[in-house]
Order: sequence, then C-alpha cells, then structure tokens
Amino acid sequence: MPVSTDVLFLSAREQGALIRTRALSPVELTDAYLARIEALNPRTNAFITVTAEVARRQAASAEREIARGRYRGPLHGIPYAPKDILATAGIRTTNGSKVTADAVPAVESTITRRLADGGAVLAGKLNLLEFAMGSGVVSGFGPSRSPWDLSRSPSGSSSGSGAALAAAMVPISIGTDTGGSIRGPANFCGVVGLKQTYGRVSRHGVTTLAWSLDHAGPMTRTVADAALVLQAIAGHDPLDPTTSAEPVPDYTRALTGDIRGVRVGVPGRFFTEGLAPDIEQAWRAALAVLRGLGARLVDVDVPHAEYATNAGWVVAMAEAAAFHEQRLRTSPELFDPIVRERLDAARFYAATDYIKAQRIRTLLMQEMQTVCSLCDVMAVPAGTALPPPLDPPDLAGTDVRPGSTATRFRGGSTFLGNMTGLPALVLPCGFSAGPPALPIGLQLYARAFDEAMLFRVGHAYEQATDWHTRRPPL
Repeated sequence: MPVSTDVLFLSAREQGALIRTRALSPVELTDAYLARIEALNPRTNAFITVTAEVARRQAASAEREIARGRYRGPLHGIPYAPKDILATAGIRTTNGSKVTADAVPAVESTITRRLADGGAVLAGKLNLLEFAMGSGVVSGFGPSRSPWDLSRSPSGSSSGSGAALAAAMVPISIGTDTGGSIRGPANFCGVVGLKQTYGRVSRHGVTTLAWSLDHAGPMTRTVADAALVLQAIAGHDPLDPTTSAEPVPDYTRALTGDIRGVRVGVPGRFFTEGLAPDIEQAWRAALAVLRGLGARLVDVDVPHAEYATNAGWVVAMAEAAAFHEQRLRTSPELFDPIVRERLDAARFYAATDYIKAQRIRTLLMQEMQTVCSLCDVMAVPAGTALPPPLDPPDLAGTDVRPGSTATRFRGGSTFLGNMTGLPALVLPCGFSAGPPALPIGLQLYARAFDEAMLFRVGHAYEQATDWHTRRPPL
C-alpha cells in the first residue's frame, strides 16, 4: 500500500511505533521517501548522493528482522541521511568539495555505525557548505535551498540537513556544529537541532574543521526524535579520545511535559539586541509560553558573550588551516575561493591571537558556569535576522569584526556553545509575518551533559505549540 505524504511528515518516533506493530512497512516507508527525494531534490539540492539500493536492502532486512521478533529499537527501519562529512565505508564522502569529490572511505564513522546497529536505513548523504565553512553558493555541489522559499538560504553549514528535514525528504539527519552549523539550519528551516555537550558524541570518521570546537549531533523535526537519536549515538568511543565516559541516561524519561519550577534564564543584553521585529515578538511569546507552563524566568548575564564569535573564529580557522595544510599545497585550485581565502589568511594568524582567544574561552566558560548556577536553561533567540536571499552569493560570516552584521547574524548566540562546550538546542518558535512566512527559532542552553533538561523544556514547549507541525509550500 502506498505511503501517504502525511505519514512522511510524522515524527520518527511515531513512524517507529507503527513499524514496531507492523502497521507500517520499512520497505514502503523507504520507497516513499526515495520517491520524495527524487521529486524534490532538483529544487532543494539537499542531497549530494542518494543511496537507493543500500536503503532498499537495509529496509528489507529491517522488515524481515522485525517480522521474526528481532526488533532493535525505535530507529529500526527508519530512514535517515547524514551530512556528507561523515565517513560511510564504501560510499563516497565528498565534504561538499571538489577537493574530495570522489573520495570513498574505507572507514565508517562511529555515528553512522551506531545508527546502523540500531537498524536505521541510510537514504543518502546530504549537501553542506564546503568542508563545513564554504560560502554556501560557490561550492562543489551548489547550494541547498530553503523549502520555505527556494530563493532563500537554509543557513549552514549543515544546509542539506535542514532543507531535507523541512521538506520531509527524511525524518532524521546528522549535522555538525563548529560555530552554529547545526543550529543555524535548524533555525532557518524550522526544525530541531542539538549541539550536545563536547565529548558526548564520537567524532570518529567526521572530517575535522576545528578539533577543539567540532560537534556532531541530531537534526530532526521534533524534540523527542532528537532524544531518540542522541540515545543511539551518544557515549564513549575508544576511537575518539575526546569522548567522555560520563554515563548516558535514558533521555526519553525527560519527555514528561512538566516544567513546573524549572528556572529559565533570560539575558537582558547582547542576545536580545538588534533583533528583527518578528524574531523579538516570537522570542517573547515563547518565554510567555514557558512561564505559562510553570517555568520561572530569572535574569542572567554573560558579560563577555559578544567576544565568543570573534575568539571562536580565530580558534576555528587556525585549527582548520593546520588540518588542511597539505591539501592547500597540493590542490589549492579545487577549493571554494572563499574557503581558500579563509584558510590562507589563517596561516598568518599570530600565535598570540590564538592564545588570547583561548583565554577568552576560559572566561566564557567561567561566566556560563555562573549562569548555570542561577538557572536550569538559558533561553535566547536562535538568530537575529530572517533567512536572507541565497543569490547573489551568501558571504555572511566573512566579516568577523566586533559588532558586524555577519558576526551577529552567523554566530552571535551560537559560537558561545562551541567555545564553552555546553549543550544547546534549537527548535521552532514561530514564523515571520511574510510573505513569505519564514521560520523563527528558540535556542536553549543547559549545563554540561544535561541534554535531558534541554529535552524536557524543549518537548514541553513543543507540545504546547504547533510550530513543528507546519509544512513548507513545496
């Protein structure tokens, strides 16, 4: 029986419940998503590679296993697609670049291996800004486009992940985040993105941008789905020495809908300055919803938050230049011009600047520790501006001077999470007046390894609103 579009827009959690009772076939679900990818990808350019044969084979295997009583868990038979910066053994991993356009790794990333162990079905590999830092337009495979308005940017660098989820081309994705590259697309595309605590998820098999800032994590359409995906991929990995031995809790236990007494920190400066009117209205309405659910709003401040992006940029580009040093020597002409410019410039960063950036990092960690002693989550707008037109080329982010538009637009509220390592969740909290009506996101920060609190608050808010149920006009 053909799977309806309504089923494709169900959460993975809902689809999984149907699959477990055999009311929904993994094979039919996978075929329906593959057909939707074929129909919509020419417009959104979300996928670089579609692994149709692999997906159908894995879906058929999942269906047989479930029929025999070998149910692996809530992701068994659920299609997904990772950002094409995660290594998939025997399947090309392009990094969105002409430099590695034909690279076929022999290794498998820990994340994709753990998802496979849970029975998830690989539908393909998703587009991105080149090496997670390109322009979004001048790249190896062209730009992804927002399903809400094809002329608009879906943000980056996990651009294909955001676009594919919003368009219901897959129910689950994996993105990476060095300065906001999961949370930016979640914000612009009206989906959920989690940058978990540094060390919570293995980065083995994930191409590096900046060793000390990189994260890889769930991108989904609901908070509950993000919890399910983190459950599957979290935990220590001997192949990644930066992973933590901190025990992984049962995240689904946090999905109670009850946030009575939870303290929500509300900063009175920087994060709330220069907001587009629609964004400020949506953010304040979201705070009112949280208060109505029983949360207690408290005032907090991060005195040096405005330096997070500038310092983070120095750290990120210095580490990226070190990682790509050999490639820049052997094939510089294959790089996106903007990527090459950024990496070449970073080779001349002074060591003293890198050290100063790390000192700012320590200061930010101390300040966020104080914030976390005053509240359970800090709630801030996910961005200051609505998604911009994709053409002419989106060069936002190249100007990182203090107070510049690019600084506030790209990393004003997100780089803080990478510099401190603290977990942050973005989820939809409204739409602009339009036309076109464009998504607006809420960002929540929590203590280290307290993703459960993010899920608790985010899920409660999500259940009290309907923003996550909206569909793009494709």
